[in-house]
Amino acid sequence: METNQTTVTDFILLGFLVSPKMHLILFGLFFLLYTFTLLGNGVILGLICLDSRLHTPMYFFLSQLAIVDISYASNTVPQMLANLLEPAKPISFAGCIMQTYLFLMFALIECLLLVMMSYDRYVAICHPLRYALIMNWTVCLALAIMSWAAGSFLPLVHVFLLLRLPFCGPREINHFFCEILSVLKLACADIWLNKLVIFIACVFILVGPLCLVLISYTHILSAILRIQAGEGRKKAFSTCSSHLCVVGLFFGSAIITYMAPNSRKSEEQQKILFLFYSFFNPTLNPLIYSLRNAEVKGALKRLFRKERQG
Repeated sequence: METNQTTVTDFILLGFLVSPKMHLILFGLFFLLYTFTLLGNGVILGLICLDSRLHTPMYFFLSQLAIVDISYASNTVPQMLANLLEPAKPISFAGCIMQTYLFLMFALIECLLLVMMSYDRYVAICHPLRYALIMNWTVCLALAIMSWAAGSFLPLVHVFLLLRLPFCGPREINHFFCEILSVLKLACADIWLNKLVIFIACVFILVGPLCLVLISYTHILSAILRIQAGEGRKKAFSTCSSHLCVVGLFFGSAIITYMAPNSRKSEEQQKILFLFYSFFNPTLNPLIYSLRNAEVKGALKRLFRKERQG
């Protein structure tokens, strides 16, 4: 970055363009959702750590997802809540770039974890006799480390391309956090390379993993349809359909946002799409993946029983 060209030292996040009264209503709503996100994912993490029966590959990946969801929400929501109470509060240039990087990092890690989790379920349902051999702890740790390493490294490409651009004003970002496309609109230079790299990255980071997830669940659903017991088929189908809803919300909103950046959707509609990342996915994930699960409910009962006996 050529510092003599960059005169902007901070940005203003405009957030939601609504009345001051509506700001307070949104603050209360988002604060409750954020609290629920922290509590829900925190409970899942605590149960997985404390209950040895949950020390399995599936819950190992769920613990990783819970960590990402907490980090994901905490990267954007506190700043948004502060801006709802005090609009026009600036965020530093360095802080804005860091928020952009962390958002991309946690988004990519969650994307890869969803692929790992779908593969884990595929092996468990389609190859149950070989599950312990295929999904051993060495493989699980390697997959998790690979997800975190790729998620930490690949967003650096976008940040580097962003930092090479001059920012000479205006400094108002029409978003509730430093989303990369919104920041790029303020650059005083041609951003075609940045948009090209974002589109290419989406093909490999969104479309590719989505195809892998859909292939896994196609095999899973095929195996479920061969289950003779009606109750077992109903339970498995309910679980898979819930998982696919989360996958659809996450990948669908991301593909709409980043692979069609020049579409006619308004900036306010884009903000609503990004609420899925900041709130709805992190809030729904513990409900859909864990708290509706019989094993997790059993772990909760055992924990409460120990507390009463203690």
